Amino acid sequence: MTLKIAIFSFAHMHAQSYAAAIAANSGAALVGVWDADAARGQAMADLYKTTFYASERELLAQGLDGAVVASENVHHRRLVEMAAEAGVKAILCEKPLATTVANARAMVDYCAARNVKLATAFPCRYSPAFQSLLQKVQSGAVGKVLAIRGANRGKAPGGWFVDKALSGGGAVLDHTVHAADLNWLLLGRNAAEVYAEIGSEFQHAACEDTGFLTINYDGGVFATLDTSWSRPKNYPTWGDVTIQVVGTEGVIDADLFAQNLVCYDGAAGTASWSNWGSGTDTEMIADFLRLTAGEDTPRLATGEDGLRAVQIALTAYESAAMGQPVPVAAAAMRD
Repeated sequence: MTLKIAIFSFAHMHAQSYAAAIAANSGAALVGVWDADAARGQAMADLYKTTFYASERELLAQGLDGAVVASENVHHRRLVEMAAEAGVKAILCEKPLATTVANARAMVDYCAARNVKLATAFPCRYSPAFQSLLQKVQSGAVGKVLAIRGANRGKAPGGWFVDKALSGGGAVLDHTVHAADLNWLLLGRNAAEVYAEIGSEFQHAACEDTGFLTINYDGGVFATLDTSWSRPKNYPTWGDVTIQVVGTEGVIDADLFAQNLVCYDGAAGTASWSNWGSGTDTEMIADFLRLTAGEDTPRLATGEDGLRAVQIALTAYESAAMGQPVPVAAAAMRD
């Protein structure tokens, strides 16, 4: 059976790699796309040889098996719930799952009530470097884990990403959720408390581009995270994801995007990094298609995983506003 998959919005840049992965999978067909920006939607439909639908409901009427939501963050809940109500079997939602804890929880509950499988787009889970790190930590290679130092830095993406009305937040919401999800896999513990320092020291814009977090986990383990849009426009790549795990028996470092070639453009006078190796988006989409087909996909992040990560990111904002550590559960209750 060929799975009928649709993409709702190409607002997020990852949507194009998702579309390419779906189109290249022999078990699936990209039957259509919708986008609030009709010109962009038509261009993407032409590029991936599918149909553009001007109405979300018209696309949902095509008898979809699965849907990918890659809109501006503020529209995630509406589109996910529309797809679930229409009987779509599985939905992959771009991160962050929502801009508030209440909306993220509502999305999880809405899909569960309709027996719809909700997944969160966390492709870093599929990095070979992270998978190797996870296996070593779980096998006890570093002994008892004491701390994690993480970084998810990048260039300021501009556009709707820096418009709080559409994004819900800047670098802290955009990047914290990735690291929070990886920490969950490494520790298997809930975050208890977050302390954060947040600012706009690079772009001096309304949306923050700087975030430094300390996350205390149940059992006494802590993690630090640099989640800043700190890379200048002429930096050779968009950013990085690095993790250092400190344990009683050793330390392990992982660089999730170290597989790259350095390309020097003499005409432009620039240098850039061209990544090679495993395609994390491609592997994540393959798992999503398995989920849509009814198979077990233990590596694919669930809606609950997305909710857990959003709770940490939004607690960071409250901590920064109060100038003190804030319990994660208490911040979520005040959402």
